[in-house]
Amino acid sequence: GRSRTADDDEAVSGAELLVVLVVVVLVVGAAALAAAETALTHLDQARAAALEERDDSGDREAAGTLIGLIDQREKFLQPVLLLALLAHLGVATLVAVVSYRRWGVGGVVVALAVEVVVLFVVTEAAPKTYALHNTGRAALRVEPLVRRLAAVPPLRWVCSGLVWTARLLLPGRGRTTGPDVSEEELLALAGVAADAEVIEVEERALSQSIIEFGDTVVREVMVPRTDVISVGADFQIADVMEVAVMNGFSRLPTYSDGIDDVVGIAYAKDLMRAELDDQAGEEVSTILRPAHYAPETKRVSELLREMQAEQYHIAIVIDEYGGTAGIVTMEDLIEELVGEIVDEFDVEDPMIEPMPGGEVLVNARMPVDELNELLGADLPNGDWDTVGGLLYNLLGHVPVEGEAATSDTHRLCAHKVQGRRIGRVRIRRLTAEEAAAGAENGGG
Repeated sequence: GRSRTADDDEAVSGAELLVVLVVVVLVVGAAALAAAETALTHLDQARAAALEERDDSGDREAAGTLIGLIDQREKFLQPVLLLALLAHLGVATLVAVVSYRRWGVGGVVVALAVEVVVLFVVTEAAPKTYALHNTGRAALRVEPLVRRLAAVPPLRWVCSGLVWTARLLLPGRGRTTGPDVSEEELLALAGVAADAEVIEVEERALSQSIIEFGDTVVREVMVPRTDVISVGADFQIADVMEVAVMNGFSRLPTYSDGIDDVVGIAYAKDLMRAELDDQAGEEVSTILRPAHYAPETKRVSELLREMQAEQYHIAIVIDEYGGTAGIVTMEDLIEELVGEIVDEFDVEDPMIEPMPGGEVLVNARMPVDELNELLGADLPNGDWDTVGGLLYNLLGHVPVEGEAATSDTHRLCAHKVQGRRIGRVRIRRLTAEEAAAGAENGGG
């Protein structure tokens, strides 16, 4: 009997040692899978491409295959998540069985408490923190493992079945693409990067301009028809040349029966060539180039691509009734990205100018949302785009110089009026007492 008991004890000890080895292997595997999950989740296409382009990278081939892996992220992550779950469950089960055999229920409770701490530190916190701080390097290291796991047919079939079951239980259709990122999140990310000095402030401003560029329509950047300098098709070439020189323009819209009937564009270089060829007395219609047209609701990003493809620099903006709403140049579009481009012919007043007493003087053509951003104001948006349009809406009629209106927290005064057109607007923030009084009186 004693010999049998010793053999049994030896067998039990051997089994427990085997369990310990299995637990260690499962813990190490869970840690590797946790690092793989974090690295592949946080690595984007741009960073994967950058890894491939690094000349000093010894894993350039692995970086190339990593791009394809990122393209099918969902397919490769499913086996990783399933195996990580199985590893955790396996560790918990084995530890519970051995602890119960050795020390009973009390031993199970103590062992599970220790197990939770070990699993959290070794298989969650440590590998995921490493992968977050070294995403590219971690992704390169786990890429072969992840690719081989996804290639195992039984594992792939089980994952597909489980995902199919999950989609049956969830209402609606599951996502087939990655998570969407909103413009607000991108802008916030650029702000965080600038605050952390990862990018320059100028780069943040350019990023914001690029993001907003896609939502801007031609109406917001065009030169309105009231500011358009144009000539008649029956003007002599010498006279048109004089208009171009006086205003510093290299291209002039040319009309037939009025500004709503633009028939072509007069180029300054064509005018000069005609004068040298003794054609100064001829009508400008003989040397016009075709005009290009764009609806005022067209997105500026689309128009810019069209200008590049068809190689023209100015477009006539058309309103919904077919009339001329204004003109837009390639310079206007580029300024939306990089800011104002000032040359020797730009002599117009600044769009915004500080004044004594805390007031600001702004060009009536300035967009309301741009002014709100600069002043930290909350002027309302509506059917109007500009500060002048807002003042028209508040007053309900064409103002005279000095006439003012209030909009919640600001007072707007027509500083300069030319005929029926507002040139500049003086704006002042109301005091708390003035705002309260205005609210009681209903504004105005």
